[in-house]
Amino acid sequence: MRRLGVLVVFGVVVYSLVRAVAGVLDGGDSVADGLQPGLSTAASPASTPASGTTDVDGTAPVVTQAPTTDPPVTEPPVTEPPNTGPPAPDNKAKVYIVGDSDAGTFGPYLERLLDGTAIVDTELNYKVSSGLARPDFYNWPVELAAVLPEADPDIVVATFGGNDSQGLSVPGDDLQFIVGDPVTNEAEWTEEYTRRAGEVMDLLLQNDRTVIWVGIPNDDNADVTARLAIQDRAAKAAAAARPDVIFIDTWTRFSGRDGNWAEFVIDPRDGVGKDVRADDGFHLNVTGAEILALDIAQAIRDDLRARGASI
Repeated sequence: MRRLGVLVVFGVVVYSLVRAVAGVLDGGDSVADGLQPGLSTAASPASTPASGTTDVDGTAPVVTQAPTTDPPVTEPPVTEPPNTGPPAPDNKAKVYIVGDSDAGTFGPYLERLLDGTAIVDTELNYKVSSGLARPDFYNWPVELAAVLPEADPDIVVATFGGNDSQGLSVPGDDLQFIVGDPVTNEAEWTEEYTRRAGEVMDLLLQNDRTVIWVGIPNDDNADVTARLAIQDRAAKAAAAARPDVIFIDTWTRFSGRDGNWAEFVIDPRDGVGKDVRADDGFHLNVTGAEILALDIAQAIRDDLRARGASI
């Protein structure tokens, strides 16, 4: 009996040891599989990591999917049609003043007069000592072809000629005359200068522009006046061949009653005779330039009214 009791006790001890060893081995396998002891190997869909990673505590992070939205609808820009109505404060006419030093003399006062209408924007572009006779010095046709598309004027006021009563050259780096002085070569000179003036007028007339061509005055020197007279007649002939060109007769405006050179002219603003000439005997002084600007401004106002402006 004693032996039987000892065997029973020994069997119980051995069985307990086997169960203990089996429990330790089973827990080690769970850790090696990357799972915490006591957790099921099955995971719910809501806790499954999106990219197969886990948080630092070993649990699967909760993935929040950004809501999907349609891209914003971009409306095409609204392009208003150009205003083709009459000149008005919200639809101003554009006046481009261009030429030699004479343009620089009357231009600023003309701009002031036109600003008073409140329906005109002006731009002034002049070059001292320039003209149409010497394109080797300054080539106005090339300049105008470049600037007019951007300026896009409705009305162009142009004046050339104060420096043109000389031989006619051709464009280029070297001075080369093709016609001599206007007095000795009057017929040939007149033909060529009329062509040049007409070429510039045609360029300015493009896109239905109004062109106001301002002539030149005479000079207190008879010899200079003889050359200027040929030039003035040539410009008038070019304008007469183009009905849309308005010619401002500066020669007549600043001549005396006998048609010759005059130093004093009646100022239409107050009816008083005033000195209108610069010291060189040809150019207009400030008073003369302002009187000339009044004549040009009147021609512009007439054209604006023809376009439907209420001035």
